[in-house]
Amino acid sequence: MGISKRGNAYLRTLLMHAARSVVLKSHEASTWPWLQTLLKRRPYNVVVAAVANKLARTIWAVLAKGQAWSAQAWQGGH
Repeated sequence: MGISKRGNAYLRTLLMHAARSVVLKSHEASTWPWLQTLLKRRPYNVVVAAVANKLARTIWAVLAKGQAWSAQAWQGGH
C-alpha cells in the first residue's frame, strides 16, 4: 500500500529521506539486486516510497517483536 499521509509527518519525512539515501547508494554498489530491477521497472519516486515502506515495516518488526535487524531479510526484496 505504500506510506500514507496518516501518522507523524516528521517520521514519514525521515523515512523518505532514509529511503532516498538507500536508493542513491544502490546506484553506486549493487548490494541489493532487487532494488536495481525495481528501478528499471518503476519511477524513481515510487521506488523511494516502496523502500520507505519496507524500512517502516522493518523498524516495526524490530521494535514489536524484539528481533535483531537481519540483512538477509532485505536480500529477497519482499
